Amino acid sequence: MRFRNRVAAGLVTLLLPFAGLVGLASPAEAAPSATASYTKPQDWGTGFEGKWTVKNTGATTLTSWTVEWDFPSGTSVTSAWDADVTSAGTHWTARNKSWNGTLAPGASVSFGFNGTGSGSPADCKLNGGSCDGASVPGDAPPSAPGTPTASSVTDTSVKLSWSAATDDKGVKNYDVLRDGAKVATVTTTSYTDTGLTAGTDYSYTVRARDTADQSGPVSGARAVRTTGGTTEPPPTGDKVKLGYFTEWGIYGRNYNVKNLVTSGSAAKITHINYAFGNVTNGRCTIGDSFADYDKAFTADQSVSGVADTWDQPLRGNFNQLRQLKARYPHIKVLWSFGGWTWSGGFGQAAANPAAFARSCHDLVEDPRWADVFDGIDIDWEYPNACGLSCDTSGAAAFKNLMAALRAEFGANYLVTAATTADGSSGGKIDAADYGGAAAYVNWYNVMTYDFFGAWAAQGPTAPHSPLTSYNGIPQAGFTTADAMAKYKAKGVPANKLLIGIGFYGRGWSGVTQDAPGGTATGAAPGTYEQGIEDYKVLKTSCPPTGTIAGTAYAKCGGNWWSYDTPATIATKMNWAKNQGLGGAFFWEFSGDTANGELVNAINNNL
Repeated sequence: MRFRNRVAAGLVTLLLPFAGLVGLASPAEAAPSATASYTKPQDWGTGFEGKWTVKNTGATTLTSWTVEWDFPSGTSVTSAWDADVTSAGTHWTARNKSWNGTLAPGASVSFGFNGTGSGSPADCKLNGGSCDGASVPGDAPPSAPGTPTASSVTDTSVKLSWSAATDDKGVKNYDVLRDGAKVATVTTTSYTDTGLTAGTDYSYTVRARDTADQSGPVSGARAVRTTGGTTEPPPTGDKVKLGYFTEWGIYGRNYNVKNLVTSGSAAKITHINYAFGNVTNGRCTIGDSFADYDKAFTADQSVSGVADTWDQPLRGNFNQLRQLKARYPHIKVLWSFGGWTWSGGFGQAAANPAAFARSCHDLVEDPRWADVFDGIDIDWEYPNACGLSCDTSGAAAFKNLMAALRAEFGANYLVTAATTADGSSGGKIDAADYGGAAAYVNWYNVMTYDFFGAWAAQGPTAPHSPLTSYNGIPQAGFTTADAMAKYKAKGVPANKLLIGIGFYGRGWSGVTQDAPGGTATGAAPGTYEQGIEDYKVLKTSCPPTGTIAGTAYAKCGGNWWSYDTPATIATKMNWAKNQGLGGAFFWEFSGDTANGELVNAINNNL
């Protein structure tokens, strides 16, 4: 899979006095003595990186922490990591994550954020007390209530019940949240939510408030589907129809989860791979916390048509995917880890597959978004071979990793992998035990595109996603047919192989020959990257002038492009059916037209 580069900026560090220290949300328990200090590791003019460090200076263990501070008007937090940061006007609050709230005496923990503006934090409070440790932190907020249970579910209502929270001064009431928004405040440990829509999925959490009106952390989430109702019909047939949704598409591309609805694509797919989670230090980790679970979407950007609020427990793409699944219950969502840029961490993961699998399970099944995901996808480019970096884990590493994931996630969870399409003799398929690993996966997304491109700047020009071979192909074995045949020969069942479609073209400039095989001088210009362009642009800017090996090509002036069209997709889907393949996948949604014509071609012909 393709992935954008990330650039760090700024090198200035500033240590502020204790009066400017920040904090997170309310603690679950008062600390006998603790401090919070603030630094600014980076400032790049248009924004900055801030960092808070909380240290337990007392003699007893601190079980949670909350930092609060004020920013002057015009300065704000745009994204954060290792803490849950919220705001009310110019007042900011940060709470520990479930995994970093406990601090032994003398221990410390840091969290960071990106911000805009030039102001400094002021009026810092740590667990309600002074950030410099001069005063004892104040009253602790209540604990999280138990995850609610659901009963008496009807077309329009559901009864929720939960175990009580605890607090040293007593619990006053509970907030009930539906899909992250508060719908009621009650004094008992049950609530009946009414006025719901028939045949619709909802997610409920609960948080407690103490007698000082401090709110504690939210409970685990409970998914509920009301009875009755009608839903959009799922795609017909038993084939997988999967698309990749990129976390960064919400930025420059302005492609949101809601676009899957407005384009009509959501009704025609069966699965979504959310790309990407990172792989660092042998663990599954968050890729972009702001895009994943923090960005607030406006009403017109939201699947539900309701704007996100600053205090709801889950925002970002994860919440939008939750809303999409409520509207299209047939869709399953997998979280994909790795990709071209982030595959370098798999070597360390392969050294301890069981620990890696546990970390992935803990992250994917985090209570805040566990109901969003139905599976995990591993995009390792490439096991025991070279991609952006070279892996030397050995031929068995991939099989061992997939076996550990299946053991950790269990039989009812989807476990899949994006795999190479290098069908050449001694190529990447031969480098790892894909046949042995197939016993542990539901399917392989075989990346049958990007065979050829302008990284060979002088050409020869060639279709980047050939279905079959042809006279003059630059590299034998670089076709969809060769890749699928090699996987089958290694013992991978045909129904565990998905054909891949790129929703983009690859092109060269300085080309004089219309047919494939011509020379070039470099990469053709592209909107986001040289040598690559979305189908939705190419279909009108450079319409096809011919086809070869089941893929369209086009020459416009001195530029030469190859890409798939609805017609070539129809050919490939019919070929996939004749081969007994399990279905198709594509990279990625935003390359399609506003009315989803490529998704439509996959659905209609598979």
